[in-house]
Amino acid sequence: QVQLVESGGGLVQAGGSLRLSCAASGGTFSRSAMGWFRQARGKEREFVAAISWSGGSVYYADSVKGRFTISRDNAKNTEYLQMNSLKPEDTAVYYCAASTPWAITSRESKEYDYWGQGTQVTVSS
Repeated sequence: QVQLVESGGGLVQAGGSLRLSCAASGGTFSRSAMGWFRQARGKEREFVAAISWSGGSVYYADSVKGRFTISRDNAKNTEYLQMNSLKPEDTAVYYCAASTPWAITSRESKEYDYWGQGTQVTVSS
């Protein structure tokens, strides 16, 4: 059974940093695109960042570009999201996602087949 488990969320002051991790198990994700999405209270889930299976291509939402960095370690079946210069508007539940092998790296949530349970990130002003 495929499982994605996020960790690293928490409460941080504006301007601070957090590093989210997403550990995948129950499958081989070294050929899968992976992404991060977030959902703030009362809002729809939105794209944050995505990375191709090789790590050679990365994509970011305009709102996080220059502040967040997505990466992955295929040997550990883990992806990461380094979040710097956090703002109160970054407060949300953050979800990691994985595609089926060889799928395109997409900004669209519908292109991802596996999802984690989410981890809360709260940025205080």
